[in-house]
Amino acid sequence: MVSLAFSPCPNDTFIFYALVHGKVDLGGLRFDFRMTDVEELNRWALEKRTDMIKVSFHAWLSVRDQYRLLDSGSAMGFGNGPLVVAGSRIPDDRIADAIVALPGEHTTAHLLFSIAFPEAKNKVFMLFSEIEDAILSGKADAGVIIHENRFTYETKGLVRVMDLGEYWEALTACPVPLGGIAACEGLGEELLGKLNRIMRRSVQYAMDHPAEPMGFVREHAQEMDEALMKKHIALYVNRFTLNPGEDGRRAIKTLIDFIKV
Repeated sequence: MVSLAFSPCPNDTFIFYALVHGKVDLGGLRFDFRMTDVEELNRWALEKRTDMIKVSFHAWLSVRDQYRLLDSGSAMGFGNGPLVVAGSRIPDDRIADAIVALPGEHTTAHLLFSIAFPEAKNKVFMLFSEIEDAILSGKADAGVIIHENRFTYETKGLVRVMDLGEYWEALTACPVPLGGIAACEGLGEELLGKLNRIMRRSVQYAMDHPAEPMGFVREHAQEMDEALMKKHIALYVNRFTLNPGEDGRRAIKTLIDFIKV
């Protein structure tokens, strides 16, 4: 039995649908899966609690000697990075003193924010889904939003301060490496190779049959409407999800180099 953990976000449930429901060849393996928030997943990876896991690249950098990144399943691309938002426009030079809400200490969103605003010191961490309300209630001056909140912040009266994805792309000419699927090195080469192939089959199946996973996606997407789910999937499931390729691998290496600086 392989323990598996991923988030209930539409892009994850979309790509894991075929694996969870046995729609592809699992090579005789059985999976015990759980879903939880992205930052909880990061903590589980840091604690080495799960055989196979969706993890933010920021967190993976701390455990890359213990967890091997699989070729398929990554959330990566152009134009899909985290956004810094606020109730009204805040000049970049005021961010250092602002109270900024972030979706978890180990998220790539936090890392990208720290690269863009290294002087920022008033950070508060919370569930990504609570950030918009924290700004609206005055608990935070600004926040870094991810996932479906990219599509909802304007309807709540918030404004964009900075697109951290655009910042990263201008800085590095790389796609934004948000998160990936990793498996424990201790499983051994044979099993790791099998998991790599299964993950690719699951992603490919979803891409080839995009309507079929939607029931599973809808079941776990909380109150998200159909149009928003489809926008979410279209944004985060792309060519890099099937295989990062040269550009994706360069993006990961670039992120590692930033950590070393």
